[in-house]
Amino acid sequence: MIDALATCYTSVVHDVLRAMGRKNFTLPQRLRPLNPEGVLTGPAFTIEGRMDETADPHETLLAWTGLLSKAKPGHVWVSQPHNHTVAQMGELSAETLHRKGVLGCVTDGGLRDTNFILRLGFPCWGAFNTPRDVVGCWLPTATDVPIQIDDVRIRPGDWLHGDRDGMVCIPAEILPEVAEKAQAAMTTESLVRRAILAGTDPQEAYLTYGKF
Repeated sequence: MIDALATCYTSVVHDVLRAMGRKNFTLPQRLRPLNPEGVLTGPAFTIEGRMDETADPHETLLAWTGLLSKAKPGHVWVSQPHNHTVAQMGELSAETLHRKGVLGCVTDGGLRDTNFILRLGFPCWGAFNTPRDVVGCWLPTATDVPIQIDDVRIRPGDWLHGDRDGMVCIPAEILPEVAEKAQAAMTTESLVRRAILAGTDPQEAYLTYGKF
């Protein structure tokens, strides 16, 4: 499924989900890829957490390293940390996840050590960059539970798919259908593109192929 979707751009997947009557599947615009090249696609390993500025630094690091140990190979680490204050991914954590075979990271929080992460080539999405980390102020509260990022509900195993344009969440139960329809839609778009480049009127092209 990763191979099938890796060639699909996010906008066509979005259009397929919209045509299927789905709503609330586009992640907020503040979540951006650290490196906009390429596609991040895969099933979600979900994390939820909270700020606690009274937390003991040692305890927060024990909790964080324990969280890294739970990460699933072949999945996308996706976190709702319930804060826009601290970084939720840095160099050593990215190195750990990359070595474990995690596909990438998506967090509604911050990123740090970004030059190191870029050199590593580990795909990371976040809301902002900051040098401030989780030590003494943030604790995970659950893994593999449904999380909510704005109006998008992400369940364990739901599919995240993102590129330079943004990211969408595909419910796991409709993933094969979405992948098939996205591939078909790109084929149709190629026909429309060819017609436009040949001088066909855009409305005529739309009426001919039913897509624009």
